Amino acid sequence: MGNISLSAIATENIPEIAYTSLTDMVMQSIEQFADEVAFEVAGTEMTYREVGNHARHLAGFFQNHLGLQKGDSIALMAPNGFAFPITAIAAHMCGLTVVNVNPLYTPRELSHQLNDAKVTTLAVYDPITGTYGKIANETCVENIVIIGTQDFHENPQQPDVPDTIEKSVWMMDAIARGADSNFEQVTLHPDDLAFLQYTGGTTGPSKGAMLSHRNILSNITQCIMAWKERLNEGDEIIITALPLYHIFALTVNFLMFFKLGAKNIIIPNPRDIDGFIAALQEKKFTAMTGVNTLFAGLTQIPAFRELDFSRFDICIGGGAAVIESVAREWQKVTGTTICQAYGLSETSPALTSNDITADAFRASVGFPVPGTKIKLIDNDGNTVPTGESGELCAKGPQVMRGYWNHDDVTTDVFTDDGYFKTGDIAVMGEDGFFEIIDRKKDMVNVSGFCVYPNEIEAIITNHEAVLESACIGVPDEKSGEAIKALVVLRENQHIGVDELRAYCKENMTAYKVPRYIVFVDELPKSTVGKILRRKLREQNSGA
Repeated sequence: MGNISLSAIATENIPEIAYTSLTDMVMQSIEQFADEVAFEVAGTEMTYREVGNHARHLAGFFQNHLGLQKGDSIALMAPNGFAFPITAIAAHMCGLTVVNVNPLYTPRELSHQLNDAKVTTLAVYDPITGTYGKIANETCVENIVIIGTQDFHENPQQPDVPDTIEKSVWMMDAIARGADSNFEQVTLHPDDLAFLQYTGGTTGPSKGAMLSHRNILSNITQCIMAWKERLNEGDEIIITALPLYHIFALTVNFLMFFKLGAKNIIIPNPRDIDGFIAALQEKKFTAMTGVNTLFAGLTQIPAFRELDFSRFDICIGGGAAVIESVAREWQKVTGTTICQAYGLSETSPALTSNDITADAFRASVGFPVPGTKIKLIDNDGNTVPTGESGELCAKGPQVMRGYWNHDDVTTDVFTDDGYFKTGDIAVMGEDGFFEIIDRKKDMVNVSGFCVYPNEIEAIITNHEAVLESACIGVPDEKSGEAIKALVVLRENQHIGVDELRAYCKENMTAYKVPRYIVFVDELPKSTVGKILRRKLREQNSGA
């Protein structure tokens, strides 16, 4: 791009969105690709027409049997499978806001999200209904739809419902009952809420990023424009191993490839390596998304290295930085370059991407996707010159409306001229490529999942033996970063590392549990008593 003197880049505009809602887009694909396979899960296939029928019947149940109305919120707490896209599509047909919930959440985490989002209906995977059962009386949830382990496969079995859960219905029964209902299509507008995507934001406890239909539709358009040289409508076979409740897989794997009429091979449990490889065998897949840990792990599996990569030419890496050595090994094994992209839940997610046709991996996060403006600012809000570091700020149609019920925080994360402050520190080189070099806040990125020290510290300090604690991220070859907790015990109190880690496992999702726990006599603090995490990071650059 030559000698660039400005750190604000405005790329080509995106065309006017052709749809008023995600429902319009989805329905067009269902009609256009009706007899083509939309999803495959564990060897079972489902066509676009079948997806549409199931979704319409489920929407009829929501509307006529549960009385759900436009603007209501439904939480979707399920791993990858047929039920996820079908429920999301049905919910949007009714004008509902989908609240994606990590199925690994503990009761405490689940209670916070359900109550904060004012969820009245919960669609939950059968094996984890016990998590909800423990806090059922603490939420405003009125209706439970239970997703069976074999739903939409041959001979599905009705799940047993815990005694603590009332007003529940099996997903397959709900669809059967909805088939006999007259569903009335709800009028939707581009600015209606599509998702409440919970995230720690750039700081603090988990908050719901308000993503409208326009936000998601815009980002789908932006991604297609950025990657158009490799995307072929009606001819893609995408591998979805990343969780669909994560914004990356939600927008790209599910919705973008659904628009393109792709066949989506969904991996329910990527940790089941034998099942994962079996799903890929004899499949000439064309596309895959992933995070560094997934790429690193797969290249070490002999059976993966023997797969047919002859049509594989689209690989998008995101969620966390892809390590260059991992990218080189991936390209050696598959013959495909990882195209690293960057974004956040608050931006639907894509903000930047490298060139998808590049012959070699580049560790930068690339250029802004079409229709996106980016600038880097210093602590005083001034735009920094090319080559100097600053907080990356973005403006575009994919940027969220704000945080749900957090107007004060929303105000803080936008500049006066409407740019969203990401909290990431970046540099733009003379060639126009952006590189993320640090975080303004203390968030730790574990395999693409955001972990916020304040939350972990609060839980650890709640233990009766603990006086105070501080958590930082330390480098880790597998997960990018790992959590290290430094803990000060109360006087005359004793607790072992294993016991404290077990306590953490009871109260937080697995990826938040500190990998390293170290007992110390004191923590470095400022003159006002604030724990100095930066100094801790300097002192603990390794595990």
